Amino acid sequence: MHSRLFSALGCALALFAAKNISAETVWLDQLDLRSAMQGYGEPHKNRSVEGNPLTIGGKVFKRGFGTHAESILHINLGGGAQKFTASVGVDDDVMGNAASSVEFFVIGDGKTLWHSGVLRAGNAPKDCAVDLSGVKELVLKVGDAGDGIDWDHADWADAKFETAAATTFATSGEALPPPIAPYILTPAAPATPRINGANVFGVRPGSPFLFTIAATGDRPMTFSVKNLPAGLTLDPTTGHITGLLKDKGNFTVVLGTKNALGSAEKKFRIVCGDQIALTPQMGWNSWNCFAGAVSQDRVQRAADALVKSGLINHGWTYINIDDYWENHRDSKDPTLRGPFRDAEGFIVPNSRFPDMKGLADYVHGLGLKIGLYSSPGPWTCGGCAASYQHEEQDAQTYAEWGFDYLKYDWCSYGSVASGKITNVLNIPLWGKTATNDEGAIYPYRLMGKFLRDQHRDIVFSLCQYGMADVWKWGGSVQGNSWRTTGDITDTWKSMSGIGFKQDAAAPFAKPGNWNDPDMLIVGEVGWGHTHPTRLTPDEQYTHISLWCLLAAPLLIGCDMEKFDDFTLSLLSNDEVLAVDQDELGQEATCIIKDGNLRIYERALANGSRAVGFFNLGIAPQKLAFADFAKLNLAGKQVVRDLWRQQDVATVDTAKDSLPLTIPAHGVVLYKLTAAK
Repeated sequence: MHSRLFSALGCALALFAAKNISAETVWLDQLDLRSAMQGYGEPHKNRSVEGNPLTIGGKVFKRGFGTHAESILHINLGGGAQKFTASVGVDDDVMGNAASSVEFFVIGDGKTLWHSGVLRAGNAPKDCAVDLSGVKELVLKVGDAGDGIDWDHADWADAKFETAAATTFATSGEALPPPIAPYILTPAAPATPRINGANVFGVRPGSPFLFTIAATGDRPMTFSVKNLPAGLTLDPTTGHITGLLKDKGNFTVVLGTKNALGSAEKKFRIVCGDQIALTPQMGWNSWNCFAGAVSQDRVQRAADALVKSGLINHGWTYINIDDYWENHRDSKDPTLRGPFRDAEGFIVPNSRFPDMKGLADYVHGLGLKIGLYSSPGPWTCGGCAASYQHEEQDAQTYAEWGFDYLKYDWCSYGSVASGKITNVLNIPLWGKTATNDEGAIYPYRLMGKFLRDQHRDIVFSLCQYGMADVWKWGGSVQGNSWRTTGDITDTWKSMSGIGFKQDAAAPFAKPGNWNDPDMLIVGEVGWGHTHPTRLTPDEQYTHISLWCLLAAPLLIGCDMEKFDDFTLSLLSNDEVLAVDQDELGQEATCIIKDGNLRIYERALANGSRAVGFFNLGIAPQKLAFADFAKLNLAGKQVVRDLWRQQDVATVDTAKDSLPLTIPAHGVVLYKLTAAK
């Protein structure tokens, strides 16, 4: 569960009268703790955040407060307490996880009265004793020690106040920011024509060519292309470029568009060579909304929705079918039962997908591309028929159907990798464990070869959760992108825990090879039963900004027939998307880490720098940024707010600072360009 504010009216007092309690002692667990704000889970009295007995360093405590970093609890003392005592530490229910580290703070009337230092899993409980004489407002805070909130289960054990007389205390949310309603930063696209999307497109010689010029502006609109190479043709009414290039070469063309209000042009490069996916994939995947309930009708409607919503005009391209298009090994659902393969061994779709080639043709007719899913093992993650020992046949089938993308998921291959594998490529292989390096690489090398043999460009997306440092070898097996992490869910803990831990893979990102931190979790998601994402608006701005800085594939996971204006605004900001699609292909890394502040920087093809200022804390953060040397910037720089699409300042890096206010769990995304 993401951060929540447990209070009756958002920031109303949550009172507990202590009048009938001993004049000498008020236990923390006797107060109403629902107004605690924390980074994950719910606060618990006398239990850990996971609901287990409070246990620190092997010592069990009967009373206390179990929480999770980042955590803040405000208590109105009114000067009525003399002393606070507790034993604090990381709860043993993290089972010694090395990622767990926290810091405890006792803050009175805005001043830090006590600080625990960094405590880790397995450490003995640390005693806390604080004089509270005269203190009116107390804050009990748990920080993440600067390394993220993963496994930061924190306990205020045996926590109590000593008083001189019967006293009424109250916990409060009044000092915390109220919940944030969705707010739109992206300006509406102008009615005059504007060409969006990537500046480069890769295709292999002899592969069918399909590219749609992404342009906003009032319709009707006509399209043109200057210097279009032989073999390609343009439909001037749709902007679809189709055809085939026989020979390798680099072609610089000029895309054009015109409506009743004006015209626009943009230089564009077509690279016919060995590499495709020269910018990260942008599209939609069925899993995070439909999961096992996917069908041909739903996929077709998703393609229609991508066009109707206008996202096609911002460069969104792929419509990808995830698991459950195949027949299932033991489902009771009759639509999932049937032969796995025909008499010759070719895969048979389930009855929900009566015409795979017809579906691909339909999607292509909209100017979009279409993707599919399988596993190198005998079964997919959901238990459907997969590609083991039929890899070449499946690659041929996907190409014949007209598919442009394959997500290849590790599931069930671990059992195969436990013994000797007979392989087509004559590569000796003994997969001793599921994470044995060669065992992890082999099935992707095999399918990569067969996909490459097809006379069709099929983007190859490796989904094996970062095993064996996939970013180091994914490109060598014809991979175009590869998951670096486990599955994402729509919580702050999941999204931030994934997004802010990508630096190790960053040096290996380049055109054609992309690190994939998993799909986008904005809009209506739910894996079969949809609900609005549990990310706050600021967390969603962080999510999209960070994924674009990371040069990540952008795959929408929501039900696109249920778009609201806010979600569309997140997915249609062309200046933000341009960072993701920048042709230099350099992934951002964290250049400054200071408490809850993370600053990510990415070099862009035109010499500018995209910079994300992120606040991992649960309260807004103000700063005056002046360390421009770490951005490798000198002289005067024009600062542009990419979400608002407006210049906000010109700074002299030698003497100026850049004032910032970063929302809780939020971001400020700027582009800095040398002033002329």
